[in-house]
Amino acid sequence: MKYIIVGLGSFGASLSMKLTADGNEVIGIDNNMDRVDHYKEHISHTICMDATDEFTVSGLPLKETDMVIVAIGEDKGASIMATALFKNFKVKRLISRSIDALHEKVLQAIGVDEIVHPEEESAERWAKKLCLKGVVDSFELNDDYSIVEVTVPSKLNGKSIKESKIRERYNLLVLTTIANTEERAIIGKTRNVTKVRGVANPDSLLSEDDIIVVYGANMDIKKFIKDD
Repeated sequence: MKYIIVGLGSFGASLSMKLTADGNEVIGIDNNMDRVDHYKEHISHTICMDATDEFTVSGLPLKETDMVIVAIGEDKGASIMATALFKNFKVKRLISRSIDALHEKVLQAIGVDEIVHPEEESAERWAKKLCLKGVVDSFELNDDYSIVEVTVPSKLNGKSIKESKIRERYNLLVLTTIANTEERAIIGKTRNVTKVRGVANPDSLLSEDDIIVVYGANMDIKKFIKDD
């Protein structure tokens, strides 16, 4: 995957390094040369530039980039301008960092695909969501172990947890499953509703429309997901 990350503050730099370490190609952008120099050995590519300048941004490999993440953390004006600029260039997927409630409303109005809240979500958590297919959410217990929500692989559809042999093959513990259902509101619109089914047992059936919550080593979680 190819990423452009704008803003090499604490969150942006951490996410850039984690995505690079996972084998992705990352272009890290900041208007502070000291930051660019500091991270150039840890990120695939670093560029010192103004991401609010249309001419400069147009020179980036936008068509070849899978995702642009605007991670500017202090200057709301620069964040909004950069986000709007990338939106106008019609990048494949655009994610932007929210600083406060008003900023989030503006980003929603611009039409970003997703909004990041670094105060609540770690770079490690986002790296898992972006890199690992099917990951819905994650919680890091430490550097080596996590609890991860992942969509049920199609190959396990209709099987029980015992039949799936997740514990034997991947050394992962299934904590619970979450059902995804649609509810029809009074005015006729539908909405997705999730329902936790409680502690999993060996006879619990898996459905590819559902989410499975597993605990284990990060390397085992990656193997389970990549085997799908």
